[in-house]
Amino acid sequence: MRIALFCSLVRTEEKWLLEAFQRRGAEVEILHDRSTVMEVGAPRGWERFDAVLMRALSHWQALHAAQLLEDMGLPVINPAAVIHTCADKLLTTAALARAGVPTPRVKVAFSPEGALQAIEEMGYPVILKPVLGSWGRLLARVNDRDAAEALLEHKEVLGGFAHGVYYIQEYIPKPGRDIRAFVVGGEAIAAIYRTSEHWITNTARGGRASNCPITPELADLCARAAAAVGGGVLALDIFEDPHRGLLVNEINHSMEFRNSVEPTGVDIPGAVADFVIRVAREGWDAAHAPRSPQEVRRWNGSA
Repeated sequence: MRIALFCSLVRTEEKWLLEAFQRRGAEVEILHDRSTVMEVGAPRGWERFDAVLMRALSHWQALHAAQLLEDMGLPVINPAAVIHTCADKLLTTAALARAGVPTPRVKVAFSPEGALQAIEEMGYPVILKPVLGSWGRLLARVNDRDAAEALLEHKEVLGGFAHGVYYIQEYIPKPGRDIRAFVVGGEAIAAIYRTSEHWITNTARGGRASNCPITPELADLCARAAAAVGGGVLALDIFEDPHRGLLVNEINHSMEFRNSVEPTGVDIPGAVADFVIRVAREGWDAAHAPRSPQEVRRWNGSA
């Protein structure tokens, strides 16, 4: 079994993934995005791999590399279609809505004037987000009209195609935390609470991680949300609404987990490695079948 790890940097996550593959007897070759060259429609040399795990930091690079590799006949985790949907907050929200998965309310506008109208219709406060982005960057809680007008002007002046779509989400009064759930092959394998005094609770922004039990409700929501965007290896951000229960906020197609293995006690990189090897051996659909009890015990350290 030979796996390609396509990445931008060898961070803690990539090191753990390398170790997990090696423990399973798989050979791993690191492909750095800065030095990798592909020829469209020419698979020569790439047939040496049984699967590719996509870990590029740039979603544009990940998307296009995944598509080229798939065209060469290689299984890529995650596939280009999943990357395309999950990298865009609006496409993610639309996919979840089509599947009937509960999410916060979202309004979309295509001009500053339309955005201001949508914000006032929704009512303050609202969350203004770029459709592309991660790590909680460029999020803004808009508390009043003065703030809305200023932020919309900034987005218009900044320009860029991503700022031409105004994604306006209702503000959810979180209980000082949200949930990050890790889903592999359609199954929630671990989850953490991310707790912070700030309304942005990302661990990249200082949120504290602690174990979150996977209840039947959480497991069902994760399975439905993952299926809505195409499955694979995903991280779901989930809000606890005081009236509506669990709501899926966003889905990440290239998850970070360095702060989550210790509090959950789950071997997340091991679960990912098992899934990638399973895709290589059995195909995408078969890899989403329920895991064996032995696999689950191994991830949880109880084997």
